[in-house]
Formats: sequence, C-alpha cells, structure tokens
Amino acid sequence: MGATSSISFSVEGMTCASCATRVEKALAKVPGVRGAAVNLATEKATVDVAPGVPMSRLAEAVEREGYAVPTVSTTLAIGGMTCASCVNHVEKALLKVPGVVDATVNLATEKAQVLAEAEVAPTALIEAVRKEGYEASLAGEAQGAPRAALPAWWPVAAAALLTFPLVVPMLAAPFGAAWQLPAWLQLALATPVQFWLGARFYRAGFKALRAGTGNMDLLVALGTSAAYGLSLHLMANPPHHGMPHLYFESSAVVITLVLLGKYLEARAKRQAIEAIRALESLRPAQATVRRDGRDLVLPVAEVRLGDIVVVRPGERVPVDGRVQEGASHVDQSLLTGESLPVAKHPGDTVAGGTVNADGVLLLETTAIGADTLLAQIIKLVEDAQAAKAPIQRLVDRISAVFVPVVIAISAVTLAGWGLATGDWQQALLNAVAVQVIACPCALGLATPTAIMVGTGVAARHGILIKDAEALETAHAIQVVAFDKTGTLTEGKPTVAAIVAAEGSTRDEVIRLAAAVQQYSDHPLARAVQRFLEADPGVRGPTPALTPSAAAAIPGKGVTAEVENRKIYLGNRALMADLNADFSALAADAEREEAAGRTVSWLAADAGAGARVLGLLSFGDLPKASAGAAVARLRALGIESVLVTGDNAGAARAVAEAVGISEVRANVLPAGKADAVAELSKGGRRTAMVGDGINDAPALAAADIGIAMATGTDVAVHAAGISIMRGDPALVADAVSISRRTYAKIRQNLGWAFIYNIVGIPLAAFGMLNPVIAGAAMAMSSVSVVTNALLLRRWRPAA
Repeated sequence: MGATSSISFSVEGMTCASCATRVEKALAKVPGVRGAAVNLATEKATVDVAPGVPMSRLAEAVEREGYAVPTVSTTLAIGGMTCASCVNHVEKALLKVPGVVDATVNLATEKAQVLAEAEVAPTALIEAVRKEGYEASLAGEAQGAPRAALPAWWPVAAAALLTFPLVVPMLAAPFGAAWQLPAWLQLALATPVQFWLGARFYRAGFKALRAGTGNMDLLVALGTSAAYGLSLHLMANPPHHGMPHLYFESSAVVITLVLLGKYLEARAKRQAIEAIRALESLRPAQATVRRDGRDLVLPVAEVRLGDIVVVRPGERVPVDGRVQEGASHVDQSLLTGESLPVAKHPGDTVAGGTVNADGVLLLETTAIGADTLLAQIIKLVEDAQAAKAPIQRLVDRISAVFVPVVIAISAVTLAGWGLATGDWQQALLNAVAVQVIACPCALGLATPTAIMVGTGVAARHGILIKDAEALETAHAIQVVAFDKTGTLTEGKPTVAAIVAAEGSTRDEVIRLAAAVQQYSDHPLARAVQRFLEADPGVRGPTPALTPSAAAAIPGKGVTAEVENRKIYLGNRALMADLNADFSALAADAEREEAAGRTVSWLAADAGAGARVLGLLSFGDLPKASAGAAVARLRALGIESVLVTGDNAGAARAVAEAVGISEVRANVLPAGKADAVAELSKGGRRTAMVGDGINDAPALAAADIGIAMATGTDVAVHAAGISIMRGDPALVADAVSISRRTYAKIRQNLGWAFIYNIVGIPLAAFGMLNPVIAGAAMAMSSVSVVTNALLLRRWRPAA
C-alpha cells in the first residue's frame, strides 16, 4: 500500500447522516484516497491519502456534491525567487502545510495567494516557505519595509567596474593585441565579483540544495564557480613556458550580466504594476466632513457611514457617497474610462477617487475603506494579476524538472567532451555554458508579466478582469449572448400606453401598478414611478395606495396585497399561470408588441383564476453605441445573439435596430442559462453579457460572463469581466485586450523556449562560450518583460 498521511478539514452544509455519507463516498472516489470518515456532529472530514494527493482535489470533490470547505485567503510577499523553478518549489512547500487547499505563486508580483482553512496560521505558511530557502512575510507587512540606502543599480555598476579590465584583452584580441593582465590582478578583480557581488547566488543556491531542490541561482553559482576554480587550478599549475589562459573574465562577466538582467527585469516589473500604483494614488488622504454645522478636515479613515462630506471644485472625492445637495460634473475617467465628465445631481451616486469639476457637492457617505468602489477595483486588479492563467500550468510542469535536467545535460557535456577529446578544460567551459544559458527566468516571467500589464491597461479603460482564466478565455469567444434591458437598451423605459379592461379605469390601472411595484427597483417599476411624478394629476386627490406582502415572481412579475385584493403585474406567462382571460386586450397587446414595446399585464385574484384589469406598455431605446458594438464583434468573427425575457415583438425591434439576427425571447432566468448552454454546443466558446439579478445564472453558466457594473452586484459577482460603464462597445474591447494579451503570452513563451531549445544544444556542442551564454540568458528575461510592456500602448477602439 505504501505510506499514507491523514488530512482533516471542515465541511459546511451537511444537515443529516445521508449528507455525511455522500461526502464520504465523494472523497473515496478521489484517486489516492485510502479511507474517508465524516463526522456530522463536528462537521469534520478525516481522509487517509497517498503521498502527493493535494488538499485542493479533496475540496473539489466535496464542493461537487454541493457542500463547502470553509477557507480564508492569505497573501504573502515572497523574497528570493529568481525563476519558474522557485515558483514551483514555493507552491509545493505551501501545499504541504496541513489545511492548505490551494496556493498560487506569482514570480512577477513576488506574491503568494494561499487558500486555507481558518485554523491555518499565517506563521505556519511563512515557516514552510522559509524552510524551502526563501523569505516570506504577510503582504501588508512587506510593504512597510524600509528602503535601501543605496540605489538598486549599484551592484551592477560595481561588478561592471571590476569586470571591465578583465574584458579589455578579449576585446583587443580581434585587432591583433595579444596580451593579458597579470594573473594576480585578474584574481584580485574577479574575487570580489565572485564572492561579494555574487554572494546572493551562493546563498540562494545553498538554500535550494538544503531543501533538495534546484533553481537559477544554483545554476549560476555552479557554472561561475567552475570557471573560477579552473582559473585557480591553472594559476597553481602553470605550464613550463608562457602564461596560461585564465577564465576569470568568464565567471565575472556572467555574474555581471546576470545582475544586469535582474536589475532591468526588476525595473520593468515595477513599470508593469504601475496600474495598481495609479489606482492607489487616487485615494485622498483627507476629507472635509460637516458635523454639527462645522466643516472639519479629517483623515479619511475617520469618516463614518452617514457622514456628510463636502467636496469642492477640483477636489478628489474621498468616499463613495450619494449627492444630497449641489450639482456638478465629475471626472470618472480613471475608474470607468469615460472621456467626458458626468453630470451629478441630488440622488446620484459618486465614487471615491473621482474628481469634482465645477460645483460644490455635499455627499452622504455610503461606503468607506475596503467597501468603496475604488478599493474593490484595486482588489480585483490585484487578484487578477496574482492569479495564474491555465497556460501557465504547462510552464509549471516543465519548470518542476527543468533544473535537474539541465544539471544532467551539463554533466553529460562535461563527460562527453572530456572523454572524446581529452581536453577537460574545454569540456568544463562547455558544461558551464550549458548551465548559464539554461536559466529559466524567462519561462517564469512570460505569462505573469503579460497578465499584469494586460489587466492593468484594461482597468484604466473601464474593463475589470476578475482573474487570469477570464483573460485567457475571452480571446477564444465565438458567440456573445446579450441581455436586452439595460445592456443593449438604455434601461430607462418609459410608459408608452395604458389600456384599461372593461370595468376598470386608466387611473386605477396606473395606481395599482405603482402600488404593487412600490418596493421594486426594476426598470419598469421606476418607469411607472417617473410617469406618476411627471403627471401627478393622474392620481387626483386620492392618496397613494399602500401595498403589503409584496413579492417578486422570478422571470414573470410581482404581486402584492392592495386594498384587500391580491394584485399581480407581469408578463403573458404569469397570466397563463393564473388562468387569466386576457383575450379582450389581446389586440391591444399585439399592437404594442409589434411596435417593439414591452407589455405588462395587471390582474386581480378572482378565486378560481384572475381577472385582467388592464395592461401597460413600455418603450426603451437602444443605446447609441449598441449597433457599433455588434458590428465590431462581427468584424472580430464573433456572432451576437439576443436572449431576453421580454416578448418577441420588443426583442425583434431592438435586435433589428442594433444588427442582431438571432433572437430568443420570452426566456425565463433559468432558461437563459439553458440558452447559453445550447449556444455552447459543439465546443463553441460563449460569453453572456447582462446587468440584472435574472442574468446571474446565465453569466455563471457561460464560458465567460461579462457584467455591466452599472447593474446589480449579483450580476457583477457572477461575471468574469465587469464593464465599469454601461457601454456595450467595451465588450469588443474586452475581447481585443484579451487577444492582445494572449498573443503576448504565446510570444513570450515562444521566446523563452527558443532561447533554451536553441541555446542548450549550442552550448553543449561547444558553440557558445560562457560569456555569450550569460548575455543571452540575461537578455531572454529582459526581452520577455519588455515585450509584455508593449501592451501598455493598447487603446480601445474609437
């Protein structure tokens, strides 16, 4: 059977013995599980597993049965990583900690995102990383570290100054100058480069060896030490005549070039995360709060919910709030990508971080700290940049065995050249070149740097990408399913017609419709309220009706008790469920629907069925950019489909106006998810675009959900991409930036693999000396990061 280990974790959602049995059976099916016991009283599962079975696989099995493994997320700052192998080692170390469900390490951001049970202390995670030979701390603590007294480039400059005299004879050789520095001077110049400036490679390489792993530092340390040691041997055993050729310049140049590459790489990575820094700079430090008639300037941390905040022209809004007094225009460009300031009046919401342009605004604080829109955007961008794209898994599998394979190739090169030619000096140099050219830095940076830059530039233009998987998926989208109301239309319908049935009056219909929807935030409910506010004479002297027992009927309408009567307002499907006879108004309904309007029926409970009291029709105009958005998707080779719960007439009218040929109308919320599944048949990648609660199932069911952030929170949370303003044209922009980013990832991986696939054989066959190998290795990392930075030039289509 082999060795086994026991893993215990909590399971939430179990209510009876059969639940525990289901969880046990699900766990028993996981490959490598040799026994599972679930205790309903303690809500704990204990699983005996073979070595190598990750906790994440057990958690997935539990969640597939409809239960949950409660976890908390911890972000660690990781120091000392230099390549993709380091990432793999840190992840493995974290996954070995009991209770850790998942761990993702990002080389570019130097952070680890750890999902673990609440009982797992951060100190246990930090200790596991340190045992592996790397530094770790909580991300918040790492940010407060003091700055170094010397600039980051000083080791490169010092190494270059010491190395340059060693290189001069080599540079002069093509011009016929055959001379060398004295051996003692070469030793004096090379030694501080090797053991002082290159000490970082020895420290990190030793830690890797102690942990039984390998990394880039180990390759550099082994290769340069071999060249340095060979030079010492030749100094101690000089030939009988002439001065031996020493290789101090090879070891010194390799270390100098690697240090230069790491410096340029770090500098480029700082540029890559500028999107986060730009967003964080939007947070004002102070706010003017009006309390007891006095204006107090307070730190933003001291502002409370409900406080009245005064924002003067030109000031940045410190909190999320609702306008109580004043009117102005607010520049939201850095949050939503809108080029023009947006008018704000009493009742409108304003996000923290935006700029008040021309009027004094008094805001009632509605969100502070981590709950503000700006804080949530920063969190989303950070999470997306820290996440790992599916394509990165291939790189991880390769990097896990990369360093041991390189060391083996190096050993074979040494033995092969030495035994074949008898020139062990040249054999050693070729083996060193193999180790130096093979450093896998570029492989580790290829994917995360492109994702960092891609998600950052998208955020600056109002496109929030929740994770790397969403970014990678969006590039392959073939079909986009659009919701209608609020997505392709303005979402501000108006009452176009009111028709009363026999025995009812027009005023009664509108008053009952307003009453039954009084507590609803649906666009049609707001349209009725606006109609009454614009023409209060409709109500006459009669006071507004007060509803009770109001409830929504998902996908069909609403109901409430009004004046001791059960009143319903909804679509034709609701009337059919109520056995209501609406034939008397059928012609009126068909006329309104043929005009592209949405029809809602009003009915009262009548015992065995319901009596129709009348109908209301609503008109909603397509958004100005909707037609262009559909045309752009068509130009990208993407098909657009309209999927809506509205009637066929209204759906067709909007579809024709924006250029969509395929329409699916009268679709209930659950039916939208089914429609998305049907569109996905044949392996077609499908996106769903929506903004309402009823769109959430379809957003979750699609390969990727795209939510209008002007809609409900439920829709936004169910989506992989959020559009920060209600512009459907940004859907094509989201696909565009995804395609550009994915192309950069493929270019970077291709570039990184080409360096190694071409470089290692050349070095093994003696066609690269260590100096050229070192330069090529350093340039591979720099070229990958620089290529990713080109994404910053992306702009949405005009």
